[in-house]
Amino acid sequence: MQPSLSFKRKRVRIAAATAAVAVGAGLYTAGAASADHATPRTDKEIPNLTKVEDKIKAFYGDTVDKAGQHYASPDSNYAKQLADIQKKAKAQIERSVRNTEGKKGAKKPAIVLDVDDTTLLTYNYELQQGFNFTPASQDAYLKSTDMGPVFGMPQLVNWAQSKGVTVFFVTGRDEHQRDWSVRNLKNAGYKPAADRAHFYLKNKKTPPAYLPCGASCTTVQFKSGTRKHIESQGYQIVANFGDQYSDLQGGYATHTYKLPNPMYFLP
Repeated sequence: MQPSLSFKRKRVRIAAATAAVAVGAGLYTAGAASADHATPRTDKEIPNLTKVEDKIKAFYGDTVDKAGQHYASPDSNYAKQLADIQKKAKAQIERSVRNTEGKKGAKKPAIVLDVDDTTLLTYNYELQQGFNFTPASQDAYLKSTDMGPVFGMPQLVNWAQSKGVTVFFVTGRDEHQRDWSVRNLKNAGYKPAADRAHFYLKNKKTPPAYLPCGASCTTVQFKSGTRKHIESQGYQIVANFGDQYSDLQGGYATHTYKLPNPMYFLP
């Protein structure tokens, strides 16, 4: 998912630190920053941003086409980590479906997925912007360009639908981005309908009545409140997928799956 403009600077700083921890060795010296040093005491406690970006590119298996556009590689460590998560999720979803089949009064199984970096990969957009998100640049990109799918996710999602699982998309993207997002999901190979009954975006102008926080919802409030609304319609969310912990917090899902994303952090 993508942040609002107010998160831009915070996102860049935290993304660098998060990526350094995630990809590991060599970026910290003795006396590195810890939870006790939220404000670095010296420059040695701060990972070098250029090196962090290089690590991110290596993790995604950065490839550049003839037009100079950057894309992740399906052979990357990023893709391998995804495959391990998806394998576990598939087995768990299959067990959940099997355990409810034929049971009187059982709720309908459903899965919920975030969009950015959960179903659609923002890597090319991030590289174009130098990891510097703005609402205007995101709008321009989404309006004219389809993001590729997160490796393996269309296959997992389409398989789940074939097993009788209802698929819902819940994203922090704004309501005005609906048509572009629906187009992209379809073109990326997702078969479940991303219609208004199954695709929830943030609507600050006319927020839904089931969200008590209205237009001021945090990510956690918006996403958990929407999952609560989905379950109120007779569904049991057996798996909730997101690239941010804020996609997963707040309950209303029996299992959660955190997908890798060292590019940015959203509280």
